[in-house]
Amino acid sequence: MSPNPERQAMSKLTTTPQLRRFVIGMSGGSGVIYGIRFLEVLKEKREKEKIETHLIITPAAGITIKAETDYTVQGVEKLATKTYRFGDIAAPISSGSFRFDAMVVIPCSMHTLGAIASGIADNLLVRAAEVTLKEKRQLILVPRETPLTLIHIQNMERVALAGAVVVPAMPAFYPRPETVEEIVDHLVGKVLDLLGIENDLFRRWQGMT
Repeated sequence: MSPNPERQAMSKLTTTPQLRRFVIGMSGGSGVIYGIRFLEVLKEKREKEKIETHLIITPAAGITIKAETDYTVQGVEKLATKTYRFGDIAAPISSGSFRFDAMVVIPCSMHTLGAIASGIADNLLVRAAEVTLKEKRQLILVPRETPLTLIHIQNMERVALAGAVVVPAMPAFYPRPETVEEIVDHLVGKVLDLLGIENDLFRRWQGMT
């Protein structure tokens, strides 16, 4: 049966740009500025790109925000569309029935990495990560630790085998960064690339000149 032209026209008229939802976790590893910058960029794109951000900040991340930046936890929370309490295990994002596109844990502490790798979902961040994996959605983890123990490496292997993408917070120097902000933007830009979000945060490699 040939398609109904009137129905096709009506479908086009009622189609709206698809909303993209991202869950963002910030845990207590050093490098909270990566998570803050990531939230800032998504907030700038929120209206044009039809993006929602759902944020969980762990208690340890709250301490690290105070130690490493001039931001407050409340100020960081305002960058997101919606925030959740770390212990709110009944929040919408704890269920696979709540639709979201991907989750990013930035930064991801070794404690959080180990919990995700072991399936110990005793808080909302780890539960949301577990949901992301079991629903076959994209999970991006940005670990920040050095040196790495064998346990850390094995946990990265376990989450990678489960379907996560591990993006260690390692600076690149081919763009010849002159500021800390440029180093941060390079990593954030790489994460945005994995999510399919257009950005010009860093100079892309064009070969040797």
